[in-house]
Amino acid sequence: MAVKARFYRCEGCGLRFPALEEVGKCPACGGGVVRVGERELETDAEHPSEPLFPPCSAVLENLRSAWNVGSIFRTADAAGWSHLHLCGITPAPPHPGISKTALGAERCVSWSYHPDAVEVIERLRKEGWTVWVLETGGEPWHPEDPIPEGPFTLVVGNELAGVDPEILSLAHRVVELPMRGCKRSLNVSVAFGVLALGISLRRLTPR
Repeated sequence: MAVKARFYRCEGCGLRFPALEEVGKCPACGGGVVRVGERELETDAEHPSEPLFPPCSAVLENLRSAWNVGSIFRTADAAGWSHLHLCGITPAPPHPGISKTALGAERCVSWSYHPDAVEVIERLRKEGWTVWVLETGGEPWHPEDPIPEGPFTLVVGNELAGVDPEILSLAHRVVELPMRGCKRSLNVSVAFGVLALGISLRRLTPR
């Protein structure tokens, strides 16, 4: 069944806004509205999953925010990443905060919970995974940088404290996103998205 987005304009205050259902009044001033357009939306069922190979996974090490975790689930699904290792204090499904931002992606990307991220990294290395850490103070990452050819995992860490020093010592590479502004870093879910989608595009279109 097609889903439609409807677009309205308030006759009183002039607010122009979208809705997924019929609306009779303005959400800002309560005035009358007129529909000014509509469009059909694509549904998730129209897009089968295309997981990357060799596989990509992520280790979420002591993230505090369930909203960040949910956002990473959604981005991992979009990028074709196969698994998320949720470690330490990182919230796990079915947390409502995860569902709010994942929008169902937490049911599409496999995940597991582990109390100690260091043990996860050590196991992944023994299994042949290349481990990168995304952290301030690392090597500046560029989209044209060579990417690992085999199984790959990316570690992102706590929003305030960063990544555990022992994990930094275990990583094959520590990278950071170049910052041009006054802030030294991005929100962890946004930073993950930059690298995850960048690597996904490179693996889909090998040079």
